[in-house]
Amino acid sequence: MALKISLKPGEKFVVNGAVLTNGDRRSTFVIQNKVSILRERDIMTEAEATTPAKRIYFVVMLSYLDSDRARNYYQSFVERMNEFMGAIENPEIKLLCVQISMDMMKGEYYRALTGCRKIVDYEAKVLGVFQDDVAASLPSDSAGF
Repeated sequence: MALKISLKPGEKFVVNGAVLTNGDRRSTFVIQNKVSILRERDIMTEAEATTPAKRIYFVVMLSYLDSDRARNYYQSFVERMNEFMGAIENPEIKLLCVQISMDMMKGEYYRALTGCRKIVDYEAKVLGVFQDDVAASLPSDSAGF
């Protein structure tokens, strides 16, 4: 089954580890065979992997983009996933983490990456609520501090 991808002018994407940049016009590509492809918005740098869920996403992304070396990334994935699952209580998210782990074991890296996007979104919501709660609990000071 072919994959059709439309890119904005100047949008970057990765195909089997090669970083490509679209030209100055919107383009549409049809991918006829199986490749590892990610759009710019789905690519995360190591410096951007600043939270537990993002660190999981980053390792899964590396496994997806470089499946030949995925075994090298697996131990890091297991460690990060264990830490994350030990810190959360939401049963739906725990179940999602188990599914991501199963996908990783089966070599279904893109599917695992899709699940990781959901745990990154969940984490962002939880951290956002936490930050809002902390800000609300701080005393307000008329001096502007």
